[in-house]
Amino acid sequence: METLTAKINLTEEINRLRREKNAVILAHYYQVSEIQDIADYVGDSLGLAQRAAETEADMIVFAGVHFMAETAKILNPNKKVVLPDLNAGCSLAESAPAEDFRKFKENYPDHKVVSYVNSTAAVKTMTDVVCTSSNAKDIVESFPQDQPLIFAPDKNLGGYINSITGRNMVLWEGTCEVHDVLSTEKVMQMAAENPDAKVIAHPECKGPVLELADFVGSTAQMLKFVKTDESKKYIVATETGLLYQMQKDNPEKEFLVVPTDETCACNDCPYMKMNTMDKLYRCMRDETPEIELSKETIEKAKKPIIKMLDLSRKIKVNK
Repeated sequence: METLTAKINLTEEINRLRREKNAVILAHYYQVSEIQDIADYVGDSLGLAQRAAETEADMIVFAGVHFMAETAKILNPNKKVVLPDLNAGCSLAESAPAEDFRKFKENYPDHKVVSYVNSTAAVKTMTDVVCTSSNAKDIVESFPQDQPLIFAPDKNLGGYINSITGRNMVLWEGTCEVHDVLSTEKVMQMAAENPDAKVIAHPECKGPVLELADFVGSTAQMLKFVKTDESKKYIVATETGLLYQMQKDNPEKEFLVVPTDETCACNDCPYMKMNTMDKLYRCMRDETPEIELSKETIEKAKKPIIKMLDLSRKIKVNK
């Protein structure tokens, strides 16, 4: 690594490059706090997809993971999209290899496919409509009740949506390693030790964990919940990065993350945390690593994403 970045003010240089290159920095809530602070927009997958679709910037700098940057490229095929670390993948997206999913889909020829945004561009090309954890219930309910569905790749989110909609979607057997690892026993222990706390959980967690939760929702929905809820303490079953924004928005409240083990009070996504301020600066300076997709992939994957965005707008207007 160069020693140059140790001698410069990264914040100042990133701001300079943003102005000079007409770049926009989009960051997920699971990013480190310094990246969240410098981003033009911090959000969950739905919010990030919406911002990517609307941006007028020449270069999109995506501080997140690979599938998120792919989505931005699909929505902006003529713009440059860069990712601070090309190895920032996603265990959930990688749990559904495209060819395996293609064969799986062939077993259900009469089924429509709802794919979670946490999937590869290749899987999105085989999808009827994409969803996020924020809008999964509404997207699924946009189909007639008698329309059989495949939900991929997160079986926990799919199972949760089945439970609250009365559907019987066929589920791909994929999970997010960050959420699936959280144990019912640990949540119960923390709840017993903190009887004044409410449990809030991301729907990528296992079913038994979700059953213990006082509120289940996406990262953005959890942020909104704790802002309006009257409680002062929360046990949070999701990635540690979200607590930074929660604490900023609610300095008078206390947040406890459900840890993966006894070694630390944390639950970090190793892929999200691969992005650093140093890497962010370098990717803006060098305009690499760049996300590149074939024209065919972009054309096929764009349709289900646009359908999701259109449905989300209609749902928001009607609520």
